[in-house]
Amino acid sequence: MTPLAAEAAIEQSQESAEVPTRLTREQILPIHEAGVKLLAELAKVPDGDIVSEVVANAIKLLHDQTNRGDLKLINTSLKEMRYALKVFAPYRDVRKCSIFGSARTPEDHPDYVSAVQMGKRMADAGWMVITGAGGGIMEAGHGGAGAGPSFGLAIRLPFEQKTNPFIEGDKKLINFKYFFTRKLMFVRSSHAVVVYPGGFGTMDEAFEVLTLIQTGKSVPAPIVLVDQPGGTYWLDWQEYVNKQLLGRRLISEHDLSLYKITDSVDVAVTEVTKFFSNYHSIRYSRDEMIMRVQRAPGFEELAHINATFSDILARGTYRMSEALPAEKDEPALAHLPRLVFAFNRKDAGRLRMLIDYLNTL
Repeated sequence: MTPLAAEAAIEQSQESAEVPTRLTREQILPIHEAGVKLLAELAKVPDGDIVSEVVANAIKLLHDQTNRGDLKLINTSLKEMRYALKVFAPYRDVRKCSIFGSARTPEDHPDYVSAVQMGKRMADAGWMVITGAGGGIMEAGHGGAGAGPSFGLAIRLPFEQKTNPFIEGDKKLINFKYFFTRKLMFVRSSHAVVVYPGGFGTMDEAFEVLTLIQTGKSVPAPIVLVDQPGGTYWLDWQEYVNKQLLGRRLISEHDLSLYKITDSVDVAVTEVTKFFSNYHSIRYSRDEMIMRVQRAPGFEELAHINATFSDILARGTYRMSEALPAEKDEPALAHLPRLVFAFNRKDAGRLRMLIDYLNTL
């Protein structure tokens, strides 16, 4: 029995057990006292402070008399996230590309053929490939990459979602009950996103990633919308975006820099890999963005950045720096040069343009 199957069995047995619908003060008091002792012990171990908050909030659910159905939702969500993080942990330092697209795309379709090539090219470049583990484009991505560098994030549906043979039975296959926990793991674990034509689910995934990066809830990443050679799926989509979103000023012109449309696998692979040719990663220290790069801009390049990208500064200027104290938990990255600045946290499109410039150095 797999870990998730075992957890599902436990959940089912717990559901059938008789549990009082209300707790009295006398019942809650000993639980509270035991919780205080446990939290005190957790404070003594590394990262115990954060785990203690998880435990404390779980106990508060009893105080709140939370509905049993809501308790099950929270419990299942936490179990899914914990297990997924455990599976991804050994591969934390390997870059990963998520491939989205229709589960209904047949093997002889040009989109399928293209996705196979995309998966293979990314694996050959040393990347791992993440898909939803189903058929169609998901199967193509895994088929091209092979099982070794593949992750499958499956969703349990009453129809259509059958695990593809390339990832079935693999230890890197994770089954989710909820879309939101699955989406979280997709976005959190991906360094790039490639989207092929698809239906509602594909559109949902594409707009989700665009929204998270546009709003700064996710770090910058390459997003490539790939069509079959000569295809018009994404070109038609772009017409809608231009007319209804940009035309109504619901997005900015710079937001169009957050993604690239192509019908070429070569262009798609270059778009993904070039993004990290100099740019490495970002994190924040208070209100300043720390952008790690492989090669530091020289005096003239830094002057160009200050002159060209001053519009996305909340204050001050761009400066080069060594690792900051806030980064002491990432010693493996201490050698990288840093571009430090007070990003206004709203112009994600312009931030992407800054990264593109740094990648030309």
